[in-house]
Amino acid sequence: MTTHSSPTTPPAPLSPGEERYRESLWIERILSRETVGGVLLLAATVLALIVANSPIAGDYFGLRSTYLQVSFGDLFWEISVGKIAADGLLAIFFFLAGLELKREFVAGELRDPRKALVPVVAAVGGVVVPAVIFWIIARNEGPEILRGWAIPVATDIAFALAVLAVVGTALPMALRTFLLTLAVVDDLLAIGIIAFFYTDDLAPWYLVGSFAMLAVYGLLAQRYQEFFHLRAAAAWLILLPIGVIVWFLMFSSGVHATVAGVLLAFTVPVRRKGGDEDGLGPRKGLAEIFEHRYRPLSAGVAVPVFAFFSAGVAVGGWDGFVGAITSPLAIGIVVGLVVGKTVGITLATWLVTRLPGFSLPRGIQWVDLLGLSLLAGMGFTVSLLISELAFEQGSPLDDVGKVGILIGSLIAAALAAVLLGSRNRRYRRQLAQEQVDADGDGIPDVYQKDTATS
Repeated sequence: MTTHSSPTTPPAPLSPGEERYRESLWIERILSRETVGGVLLLAATVLALIVANSPIAGDYFGLRSTYLQVSFGDLFWEISVGKIAADGLLAIFFFLAGLELKREFVAGELRDPRKALVPVVAAVGGVVVPAVIFWIIARNEGPEILRGWAIPVATDIAFALAVLAVVGTALPMALRTFLLTLAVVDDLLAIGIIAFFYTDDLAPWYLVGSFAMLAVYGLLAQRYQEFFHLRAAAAWLILLPIGVIVWFLMFSSGVHATVAGVLLAFTVPVRRKGGDEDGLGPRKGLAEIFEHRYRPLSAGVAVPVFAFFSAGVAVGGWDGFVGAITSPLAIGIVVGLVVGKTVGITLATWLVTRLPGFSLPRGIQWVDLLGLSLLAGMGFTVSLLISELAFEQGSPLDDVGKVGILIGSLIAAALAAVLLGSRNRRYRRQLAQEQVDADGDGIPDVYQKDTATS
């Protein structure tokens, strides 16, 4: 009787060309999914604005303020529908953002510090400059309005990638990777700002409990095969309940619960033990499996539902709209998103590329980066969240802030679409050449032509 065992010889490492091609396919998948998510997000936003300014506005705002209650004996807990959208559903969005960032630094091109530094520094510039511009414009308006200084620092991943996918079908893949990395780092910085600057009442013991359960989650995520002998695809059955506990304890601690999403993602392994290949083809790590499982939930449900309950602003007619958009709060947000993001990202990138050994990713021109910087001014999702934390959901200042976010994001998207659309036509013929596979090995030649020097 002959038995067959799996090969014990370790798989041959991927060639530089294969690594670059696999990375490009991953970015393409992200783009295609975020395009659908961006369309749903836009539809939810438009619907929210229509409903909030219609005869049923009272029902809409009443639903957002409705509290749901849960009790277990003497224990009692309640949370509003608006809070569920902002603190609960958006935690899924940040969980995916954390997975993307970890994958980029562990298995993507950004595992090379020289490649990682440029978009990371660009993201920092895109956070600092908008905040400074907002402060300059609103500095004489009092401390209450100045609490909104962080509103224009964020970049909406779904909207930005959706616009790029629509107007930039032939733009260099490096530009898309750069935007994805910048947006994820940007969101990570924004969630850090939320944790440190928008946490008022801290309950330390709940926070300690949250970190303790986070450690349990991380241990099980790293060693689920040893503990449970489960396939990776079934590991979420064990980890999801623990993740919910981490979220609840973080929420109860006073720290915004979306922080839990990022921290949970950082504990999930990107690679499986034994390498990326097992003799039967690529082996998916737990991070990739979770990404496939949760991304439809995030793009199709979590983010659109959050937008529906957060973007609804009662403008109050034309006079109310003019009054809102001409206020220092809205002006600071609009200028911060459109001008601050563009100047901050471009200037920071220019400064870091003056250092020896650092440059723009291959294939990106400075005019492309300018268009990308404009696109990063779409702050929408996280900006709406910060507005609610700064001014309290539904307050007059929150409504004015959200008007500024909507106008600023719209202007940034329009300017970016014009510039990147013109650049897209220039790259269209180049894209056709990049798909040539003369040697028939299944990998386009453009990913292999520099293999010898990579």
